This record gives sequence, structure tokens and C-alpha cells, in this order.
Amino acid sequence: MDVTAQPPLGMLAELTHRCPLHCPYCSNPIELVTRENELSTQQWLSVLTQARELGVLQVHMSGGEPLARNDLPQLVEHASALGCYVNLVTSGLGLTEERLRDLVDRGLAHVQLSVQGADAEMANRIAGVKAHSHKLKAAAAIRALDMPLTLNVVLHRANHHQVGDLIALAEEMGADRLELANTQYYGWGLRNRDALMPTTSQLAAAEPIVRAATERLRGKMLIVYVVADYYEPYPKPCMYGWGSRQLTVAPNGDVLPCPAASAITTLKLDNVLERPLADIWYQSEAFNAYRGTDWMPEPCQSCVRKDVDFGGCRCQAFLLTGDAANTDPVCSKSPRREVIDTILAGTPEVAPELIMRKNTIKVVR
Repeated sequence: MDVTAQPPLGMLAELTHRCPLHCPYCSNPIELVTRENELSTQQWLSVLTQARELGVLQVHMSGGEPLARNDLPQLVEHASALGCYVNLVTSGLGLTEERLRDLVDRGLAHVQLSVQGADAEMANRIAGVKAHSHKLKAAAAIRALDMPLTLNVVLHRANHHQVGDLIALAEEMGADRLELANTQYYGWGLRNRDALMPTTSQLAAAEPIVRAATERLRGKMLIVYVVADYYEPYPKPCMYGWGSRQLTVAPNGDVLPCPAASAITTLKLDNVLERPLADIWYQSEAFNAYRGTDWMPEPCQSCVRKDVDFGGCRCQAFLLTGDAANTDPVCSKSPRREVIDTILAGTPEVAPELIMRKNTIKVVR
């Protein structure tokens, strides 16, 4: 056992990759887990029990679209009975007031609802389906039951100019928390990077709008603004450190140190059907690969920021340099920063057409 590791606080339970949306920024793997390869109800119940025994306090049920699983109420009830704070991460499609009330009665404590744009035209274009009106109805259902609501918005070149309108929409929808997150380039999002990359002028225009709204809404709605890190001098911290506070269980039972870790093809992932969750957290090769700071190369090893940003994103380092142990090339101190500079310099002034996520897995209602 790695005695330096502490128990995890949260688990992202990716119940399914089935999804009704076709978002071009989707960070799920290119190869999705099919329905027949998803964990069964009993297997997920076991995972939830193991997670609580391991120390997990928060369970975030996500996907894909978790509402695609008919056993979602049973899973929510079990996680809540174990003493976990249960959060639903959803597109809102299929979330009726009746269905939500049942989930709340079973212990659901919070809902995170995705929004793709500030108006129906933009939102439906980015979602790839006519979803915006369903999201408004879902938000109304959440508000009717006085549930805590977070709105998740992925920002990119196509919708970045709507930042102010997105904040206004969040107010109208009664959100307690708004996350404005610039795109992270994994999975399908990496395929669309040229089309999704915001311009410097868009970022410059958005910053004062977000800052002013943050002050105006302080105490009423929390705004979290996740910067576009390709333009930043230092990378964002990776999940408070690799294998530090969070773990992800994929639909097939693979256990990941971060939601995008399957992008690191050199990383050996363990599966909860073959190894106990606690064993994987403390002893597995994947979770110990970049845990702590001893693994760090220079310049990270002697950098005063190594306990602040933990060398940046391991997945990004792998995707951009071929080695997950390298300093995240976003960092201005990275010997491979030219990788990012080349990407930025080569980003076309006129964005190419977005390639919509091609989901071959249909949601069953």
C-alpha cells in the first residue's frame, strides 16, 4: 500500500457512454463503451459500496447521459443510503419533474446541467439536436423542487462571444453555480481543436464580463471561469494532483486517475471487475505513476510551483509530446512550449466546420 496516498473524496461514476447529444467538444474517448459492455446494476452497486468503504463522500453520476440507464434510481438510492452526496451530471433530456422527484426522494442532492449556448439556435447547433427547450424545462423542474443547480458551459470559438448572455441565462434558470470552462482538448474535442480554439480577442473580451458578473452576483450565484490554458503561462493543476482526491470509473469498469486518463495509451488501467477498488487506488501502476512529485523531471522537480500545478496535465503532456511524464507543454518553463506556440500560430483565422460527435449508441427511453 502507498502510505502517502490519502483516501479519495470523490468518484465520477460514468454509468454509460450512451448520449443523445453530438457535442463537437466531447472529451469522452473516440471509441465508446457499448451498452453490452457496461457494468450491470449489481456490479455498479458493488462499485458504490467499495467506493464508500474506500472513503468516497461524493458520487457524481455521469456519462454519456446517466438518464439512459433504467437503474439510475436504484443506483442513486444505494449511494445515498451509504452516506454519499449524490450529484447527477446530465444533458437534461428526459429529466421530467416526475422523474426528478423520484430521484430526489431516493437521495439525489444536486444536479449539474449542461448548456451549449445562450439561445436555441446556437445551443441546438452545438448539441447536434434540438435540445435547448428540454434543458429549459429541466431547469424549471429542478427549480420547482428547490434543488441546487450547477450549469456547465463549455466555451469555444463558436459560443465565446455569448459569455454575457450565458451568464444572464444562468440567472434566468436559477442556477446556484455556473461553470464557464474553456474547452479541454481530449477525445472528440482534440479532433476539433482548430475549430474550437478561441481567439485572443474573444478571451480578452470575456475576462472583464466574467469578472464584473462574478462581483455582481457574489453571494447569489458562484461563477467558476476555467481559462483557456493554451494561452496561459502556467498549466492548470491536475485534479489537485494525480491520484490525490478523485477517481473515475468508466462504463466498463476501468478505473482511471482522471476522466481523460484513457488517452494515455501507455498507461495500464485496472478494472474493478478484476481487482478491488481499494487495491487499485493504493497499489495500482496507473494511480502511482504520477502520484506525488518524485516522478517529476526538470524543470518541474526544482520548480516552486510543483505543489501548485503538479506539472500540469498528464493527458495533455502525452497527447502533445508522446510522453505523459513530460512537463505539460502549456507551461512557459517547459522545454516543449514550442508545441503550443506552433499550435496557436497555426490556428486558422476562419474556423473550419465543426465535426459533430458521431454517437453510434442510441439512448433508450
